[in-house]
Amino acid sequence: MLKIDVLTIFPEFFTEVFDFGIIRRAKLAEIVEINIHDIRKFTTDKHRVVDDRPFGGGDGMILKCEPIFAAIENLVGKREDYSDGTKVILLSPQGRVFKQSAAKEFAENAKHIVLICGRYEGVDERVNEALVTDEISIGDYVLSGGEPAAIVLVDAITRLLPQALGSETSAENDSFSDGLLDCPHYTRPADFRGMLVPEVLLNGNHAEIEKWRKEKALEKTRLNREDLLK
Repeated sequence: MLKIDVLTIFPEFFTEVFDFGIIRRAKLAEIVEINIHDIRKFTTDKHRVVDDRPFGGGDGMILKCEPIFAAIENLVGKREDYSDGTKVILLSPQGRVFKQSAAKEFAENAKHIVLICGRYEGVDERVNEALVTDEISIGDYVLSGGEPAAIVLVDAITRLLPQALGSETSAENDSFSDGLLDCPHYTRPADFRGMLVPEVLLNGNHAEIEKWRKEKALEKTRLNREDLLK
């Protein structure tokens, strides 16, 4: 059975969404187990704060790393402790585009999938650097958060699991907009478990910050979406 855990700050978004059709049948048949987790429950302050302003300035808020680290480590341990078949997926516009081949890969090889739903301007990059095995986007557009993307992945992967469609050949006949990706983002604390925010974002020199961001955006685009540079 494939286990899927979804991390979100809006657990209500998923109320009943997985209680219909193929996913419901797969759950009842114990082909897949789906759990929704509220990231706020992994905070340690009385106000359950999950976001903060970005280092270096800029619009929007960034999801903090502490509660996400706590949630992931509670579910699957630290990165070096991940068991075979564990996939921690960050849902982000900066990720590689999700395609049918990726859905097939996860359905065939994953035993435990954790989906991190981004929000606001993004997620502190240290989550990506230290915890994430795959950074996934569902297309070249921006949503208010990763929750719709999580639903897409759960649906696409679940229907490819053995027996989920009732026929082994049902999925075999399935069919299948410019610019750079965003740069990495960081927020408080500046030092988390020895992982430091790049010094350039702390020095207040906006010209240097802008230059760094452009360089990192190009680097991430080359890494994840080289086709955008052609």
